[in-house]
Amino acid sequence: MTTPDCYACDKEAEFDDLSPRECVAYDQHWRVAHSFNTAVPGWLVLLPRRHVDAVHDLTDAEASALGVWQVNLSQALRTVTGCAKTYVVQFAEAEGFAHVHFHIVPRMADLLPEHCGPGIFELLRRPEQERVTADQADQLAHALRAQLSGHPNTQ
Repeated sequence: MTTPDCYACDKEAEFDDLSPRECVAYDQHWRVAHSFNTAVPGWLVLLPRRHVDAVHDLTDAEASALGVWQVNLSQALRTVTGCAKTYVVQFAEAEGFAHVHFHIVPRMADLLPEHCGPGIFELLRRPEQERVTADQADQLAHALRAQLSGHPNTQ
């Protein structure tokens, strides 16, 4: 089921035609996309495949898979990007983005202090010329997909 004026639901409705960056990996409950407006290569977004407005509305099956996805994505990002750790963040407050989604962000060892912690979101507001290109995001999606291929239920 999709919800009008919801970016995540609009993309889910196009599932069969999504680019690699919009569908890095998925299972019956979750889909992984590369963020479209980031200066951080590998900034992922983990979204439930049905419309959910709040974490407390996740089903038991969705909740059970959530932690596994977060760990598997963090491991894949570590391998592909060499990040020191990953940030996992969930707000779902922006207009058109109230659909629950988790940001899984590779935190590189050389990240500037002002971008550590919540400051990482400044890297979603960079000028277009500093952002990861669609081609770069697709290449990362393929590399991450290869790393995730051995995990159960990941497609």
